[in-house]
Amino acid sequence: MTTHHDSHTDTAGLDTASFQRIPTNYWTTEVEGSRWFKADLHIHTLDDLPGRRVKIPAGIKSDTRSDDWMDTYARRVLQDAIKRNIQVLGLTPHSPILERSLDTSVTWKIVDQWNQGIDDDGNPFCDKIYAVFPGFEPSLNSGSSGLHLIFLFDPEIGRRDYLKLFNLIMAGTEPWQSNELHMSSKSPAEAFRDVRQFHEQESQKRGNYSGWNYLILAPHIENKKGLLGAHKSQVLSAFKPDMIAGFELGDNKIPTDVTRNRSWLEDTMKAHRQAFFHSSDAYSTEKIGQRYTWVKLARPRIEALRQAFIAADSRLRIAFEKSDSGVMCPINDPTDIESTKRPWLRKVTIRGMQSFFRQDHSEEHTETTFPLNPDLTCIIGGSMTGKSAFLDGLRVHTHAVLPDDESIRKQVETRGRNCFASGFTQVELDCPGQHPSKHARQRWPAEFFTQNELQRLSQDQIAIQGILKRLVSRETQTIDELQSDLHAKDIELNDLAVQLDKLDRDVADAVQAYDRAKRAKELLEKYEEAGFTGFHQVGKTLQFWKKANEDAHSVQSSIENSLQLAQWIDIAKARALIEDLPISQSMKENVSNLYTHWDRIVAQIESNKQQLSEWIQDADHIIEELDRSKIERQNAMEQTLIDRGVSGLLPDIREFGRRAALLPVCLSTLQDVKDKWTEANEAFTSLLASREELIQKHRDSFDRVAQEIENVFGGGIRVRRFDHGVQENFNAFLTELRQRGITRWWNSLAVNERPSPHELVRHLDGDSLDSVYMTGPVQDTFRECLTKSKKRKLLALRCSDRYLLELRLDDGQYRSIHDLSGGQRVGLLLSLLLRTTDHRPLVIDQPEDELDNRFLFDIILPALKNLKGRRQVIVATHNANIVVNGDADLVIELQATANRGWIASAGTIDNPLVRNAIVRTVDGGVEAFQLRQKKYGF
Repeated sequence: MTTHHDSHTDTAGLDTASFQRIPTNYWTTEVEGSRWFKADLHIHTLDDLPGRRVKIPAGIKSDTRSDDWMDTYARRVLQDAIKRNIQVLGLTPHSPILERSLDTSVTWKIVDQWNQGIDDDGNPFCDKIYAVFPGFEPSLNSGSSGLHLIFLFDPEIGRRDYLKLFNLIMAGTEPWQSNELHMSSKSPAEAFRDVRQFHEQESQKRGNYSGWNYLILAPHIENKKGLLGAHKSQVLSAFKPDMIAGFELGDNKIPTDVTRNRSWLEDTMKAHRQAFFHSSDAYSTEKIGQRYTWVKLARPRIEALRQAFIAADSRLRIAFEKSDSGVMCPINDPTDIESTKRPWLRKVTIRGMQSFFRQDHSEEHTETTFPLNPDLTCIIGGSMTGKSAFLDGLRVHTHAVLPDDESIRKQVETRGRNCFASGFTQVELDCPGQHPSKHARQRWPAEFFTQNELQRLSQDQIAIQGILKRLVSRETQTIDELQSDLHAKDIELNDLAVQLDKLDRDVADAVQAYDRAKRAKELLEKYEEAGFTGFHQVGKTLQFWKKANEDAHSVQSSIENSLQLAQWIDIAKARALIEDLPISQSMKENVSNLYTHWDRIVAQIESNKQQLSEWIQDADHIIEELDRSKIERQNAMEQTLIDRGVSGLLPDIREFGRRAALLPVCLSTLQDVKDKWTEANEAFTSLLASREELIQKHRDSFDRVAQEIENVFGGGIRVRRFDHGVQENFNAFLTELRQRGITRWWNSLAVNERPSPHELVRHLDGDSLDSVYMTGPVQDTFRECLTKSKKRKLLALRCSDRYLLELRLDDGQYRSIHDLSGGQRVGLLLSLLLRTTDHRPLVIDQPEDELDNRFLFDIILPALKNLKGRRQVIVATHNANIVVNGDADLVIELQATANRGWIASAGTIDNPLVRNAIVRTVDGGVEAFQLRQKKYGF
């Protein structure tokens, strides 16, 4: 069962007649454990009306002092604070009472209204404002004009003792006289003494527990009535600041404005664990929250506020910064989870009988809820209590990136599935601001690391660069954009290299086609000059006559056939037969005519035969003459061509003519392909140059990150850059050449001797390969292997820079991460992980293995505190220093049997149950608390 310490309702041992706090669970429902609040600790009330500076809000009558009047004003104060999201108020009038009556303390009316009142929307004010601390700002007898200090109390002091203590400090002096503020006759030291004695007396009266506490702050410290303004550089000798928790900055000041040329002030504040803060010093409700400070509180009590000041590195943030033009503006990374909207997991609910985290064996108690804090949650417990199972279960359930190492990955998957969510177990994630329909990974994009993963991370150059680039927020986006641009240019260069290879082939093909057409045209011109036209004409005429002669022979053959047919027909017999018939005379005359015609026809055929024979003889003579002419012309032409250097068989003139006719097209195609090649080659060259510029910008940005790392860690960690140091792709290229001599040469070089792809091409072009220790035979082999295409591929190749992390040891020497012990590697990488500006939640399982305490205190714990308000961190640990001195915002103690685990307690460190669990279960628990007590003084 989860046990929560509800500090808001703890009134044990109090005399509650004066003030009894109304219980509320609202704040622990919103955020379990410590959380950030906007605090305005310097607000004046209408109790200061006699000074005529405080303003009555519009809509409130100024001529009454009734309870209703004060209640209305009290509500307005609270409502105006709520409008500006101010959740912690310090009420600090110069006088805590408007008139000389206990019932006329407007300040206390505000306290009561906050504790018991209901806002207009029906919700209690105490669910909207976390804490209201009554206080006052007396003028004490110190300096020439008096010294103002702020005294704040828990409301449990009660109204009567609150006013009584103010009168004690003022020693009977009326704060307001004739509209002027008068100082007390008491010095600050006397006031401190009175408050301490009064508190001790009340503690004795109430059974060694006062029920209330107090805190002293120094307002407007550079004002003439402020600590520095009143005493200037003599403040240390004139005034002991032991009792003061913090110093209020001016409206337009940041800490460096005050500490500049005041190193003594920084030293004093560090020694006394004091901090700067902003407040409004508001004299009207409209000014509430004009200036404020982020404070982290686990309880709405003064002691929690005191811890925020003495542990300012983790519990207090100045809320404003100066722009480049010197204008004050809210910080870019506000700490409150509602302001940043950074992803975080509020709680995990596990349901199911088969879950390792079921509450018991009954079907009625199968649900366990893990509360988590938006900042640092530490999970503690003995061995095998389910710490790793819970984290691995989250990792598997959210589909986060699993370890690269197979053995570690299997361990994570086994624990996550078997212990966290086996069988029909249901897991519900509560991620504020995220719609539940989204995938778990989208709602909670956490990064997970186990101990072994952190050690292996040191070998992963991509992972190391990913950590480095997130260390300096102003460089992160620049580096991401440069890396994206470089990747795009790598792709574009590779694409252009492929395109140029194709264009090389296209140009070669186009040149060949152009050369063929040009050669055909040139040969045609030479043949023409040698008389080819006449020769060709004779040939054409010869062919014509040969064809005509062939046709004449065919006709002659037909005539012969006709004569033979005529001879076969006996026309005389046909005539005799007709004449013997009884026919008419006219018929006989017709037959006689036919006989006569037939004779004429036969005679004509015989005549044609003779004429055709004569024509054929004449044609044969012509053909013979043309043959002689052709031979003579051919011989003359061939001799002329031989004289002009052309020999060989006569070409097919039609094919040559067709080729020659394509010459303009071939020329146009060749020019077009050459233009494309030139354009692509210029683009390739230009891309190489622009990529080099990007590489330099990328280096410059990483150099600034490296310098920042050296500054942040005081030189304890540094980053060395090796240009083109990631050469796996270069190694693959050289291996693909399949030349042992080249491979042996490359392997013989030291890492720092190996050239980049660009440098190797430059040495090749400059005939200076010997400067990279390449022997003559290897140079010859390399030149033969490096075709134009491979050379271009080599130019397109880019080797990323390698970044080497180094840790400075006690002897002042730096040692590479690869030469460190396992614990040192983890510490080095963990310190960087905790310094990144990445807002994704970070989950680490037992990072302390082999981690020495010096590294833990000097680097890890400050980094953990720096992340408060910026990133959700969940750590499973056995080391109490991470829990206690890391100032965990929520601690979860797990216990388990052999097959079932449960939450034994959960809460903040000031919860006795949690504190006892730390001492009982975590290594170094008592020592960690003792160290914290010694360091913080409580």
